Amino acid sequence: MATAAKRPRVERTPRGGDSPLPDFLDWCRRVGLELSPKVSVSREGTVAGYGMVALEDVQRGELLFVVPRAVLLSQKTTAIRDLLEKEHGALQSQSGWVPLLLALLYEYLAEDSPWSCYFSLWPDLGSLQHPMFWSERELRQLLQGTGVPEAVQRDLANISHEYDTIVRPFLEAHPEIFPPQARSLELYRRLVAMVMAYSFQEPLEEEEDEKEPNPPMMVPAADILNHVANHNANLEYSPEYLRMVATQPILKGQEIFNTYGQMANWQLVHMYGFAEPYPGNTDDTADIQMVTVRAAALQGTTTEEERCLMCERWDFLCRLEMVGEEGAFVIGREEVLTEEELSATLKVLCMPAKEFRELKEQDGWEEDDGEDSVTLTNKTIPKLKASWKTLLRASILLTLQAYATDLKSEQELLSNKEAGAKLSWKEEQALQVRYGQKKILHHLLELTSS
Repeated sequence: MATAAKRPRVERTPRGGDSPLPDFLDWCRRVGLELSPKVSVSREGTVAGYGMVALEDVQRGELLFVVPRAVLLSQKTTAIRDLLEKEHGALQSQSGWVPLLLALLYEYLAEDSPWSCYFSLWPDLGSLQHPMFWSERELRQLLQGTGVPEAVQRDLANISHEYDTIVRPFLEAHPEIFPPQARSLELYRRLVAMVMAYSFQEPLEEEEDEKEPNPPMMVPAADILNHVANHNANLEYSPEYLRMVATQPILKGQEIFNTYGQMANWQLVHMYGFAEPYPGNTDDTADIQMVTVRAAALQGTTTEEERCLMCERWDFLCRLEMVGEEGAFVIGREEVLTEEELSATLKVLCMPAKEFRELKEQDGWEEDDGEDSVTLTNKTIPKLKASWKTLLRASILLTLQAYATDLKSEQELLSNKEAGAKLSWKEEQALQVRYGQKKILHHLLELTSS
């Protein structure tokens, strides 16, 4: 199994006494949340904080625990569900999270909430390690070039706008329901972080693909499991229950891991506050910003005429919706995950001027054009046209310049155990993000050098 991704070790809020676990397990029994006798919720033998450990060998397909839908905490199960439904139209937002966040805000502050024992296992909201709670200096020094600072900036702007335009007016309109301490942007931010890190979103059925995504919900017990890409359990949905099932054999004493999806390390740090140690995250990726490829292409021009033609080519790609000002080409360990967009971009930016004019006149290429369906993998990239590889290489070099540190310094830090032991939690997670991305980019650099 891959090395486990660790959550930060934060203390829990002791709402149910110094040791909230017995109360939580008693609550599980009372509400019908059934744990298999083969598993245990524990702090011992887990990568961080609470987790779930096998007490006996578990076979693939075995049921680990069952969560009745009535136990889920959502906008449909909270005590204020009728009010949320009545105000449904006023609570619409870009994120779609406002109803759940208001439900959490109400239940978290209510001393008699049915989920009080569940909240007792939550991390202390003041100890959350999401980058949205890092200082600007920490973001700049530790995560520059990774894409995380930009994602955090968007998050904070969206959260503040959502709070000011939807949440605060709603809270002020219902003072009989929400106490004064509920009217706090900081508390709202921290509940957003909890939804980012611990909520679940039920997938749509195949015939429902065109519907709006299901709203997020909190799933007690399921959110205790930690994550690795090579996980050994998975959550299944049915009309009455949610079931956590083993996806591979689990030996006695091993931790049980769920997956939060195919997520790169920068996404894990952004949404959950931790990264998988290299090379454990087989889903890791690195981004090359689309505008960086444009900048690399413009670097290769020598006359104003060539520059204007390159801008014309870029505008054509924008019209074909292959590129955009805020888009990125996503590079995995074995292949380019956005190969259609990148191959089209390399083709248009590198083709002879006469060929581009003809392409533009016919308003795009035919679907059966074999060159457009080229796959961009570790095996095929060295065989690309020289002009394609030159542009791709220049784009990688520009991307690497965006980081505050180079790969060699990261390698030296990772290989020096004494120096590594002195790293803070934030420094350690950021290092894993930067190193994984740079390894992918440097490998791509090697593939384009032949």
